[in-house]
Amino acid sequence: MLELALFSVALAILLIATYTDIRTREVPDWLNFAGIAAGIGIRLLWSLETGEWGVLGWGVLGFALLFVLGCIMYYTGQWGGGDSKLVMALGALIGLEFSWTGTLLSFLIWALLAGALYGLCWSVVLAAKNRAQFARKYRALSQTYRWAHVPAWLVLAFGIAFAIASDDILFRILVLVIGLCVPVLFYLALLVKAVEHCCMYKEYPVGRLTEGDWIAKPVIVKGRHICGPKDLGVSNKHIAELKKLRVKSVLVKEGIPFVPSFLLGFLLTLWLGSPIAWVF
Repeated sequence: MLELALFSVALAILLIATYTDIRTREVPDWLNFAGIAAGIGIRLLWSLETGEWGVLGWGVLGFALLFVLGCIMYYTGQWGGGDSKLVMALGALIGLEFSWTGTLLSFLIWALLAGALYGLCWSVVLAAKNRAQFARKYRALSQTYRWAHVPAWLVLAFGIAFAIASDDILFRILVLVIGLCVPVLFYLALLVKAVEHCCMYKEYPVGRLTEGDWIAKPVIVKGRHICGPKDLGVSNKHIAELKKLRVKSVLVKEGIPFVPSFLLGFLLTLWLGSPIAWVF
């Protein structure tokens, strides 16, 4: 009953957050704080009624763990503030279990795998929609890193050679996978970088800016730095100052909406359970 209530709230929050993230590139604070309050509140009520205080403890530990993770991802520029607060809420709702097959660890692994596939698919779609720009940038990057093409293919050639020379089937599979991964990851990295450069940098009118937007290029007015990439997202104070100084537009980096990967990771956890249990 407790798990059903907590997971139902988590699913509802993820569905709303996914919708808002895709539509507006934002996850509202009220939703994240409601998730945190619901996770801790439901667990507190259960503990008061049953005397099982471990239930509350697992929720607090889950929140604390994902608070640290969220802060790391935010301050390294990987996630926005809304994404970071959302995972904190999920930590409180899912709770921490000291097990390799626990729900929280399973969710994080599935979210990582789903995020990688989802991000790749999103990048391919953007590349297809902006074919001409993407092709030019991809060719330019390929030329810039032309020194890396030969080593990437040499690794694959060595992998094939070792596989042919070995009688161990498992060793053959391992070296072939490693050998194939190197050129594949190299060209995928070029693809993602080309998509980022040609599709994710846009000029925004200052009036369209919202708190948390990532400024891609420092804004300097009369020799004074107003805001830039190091600010970890533009603040309302910055926006007000830009308007006051009559700055017309700024260069903004649009990230891929990441919340859908959290939703996919959560659904995969409910459906398939622990990926570690599948492997071992």
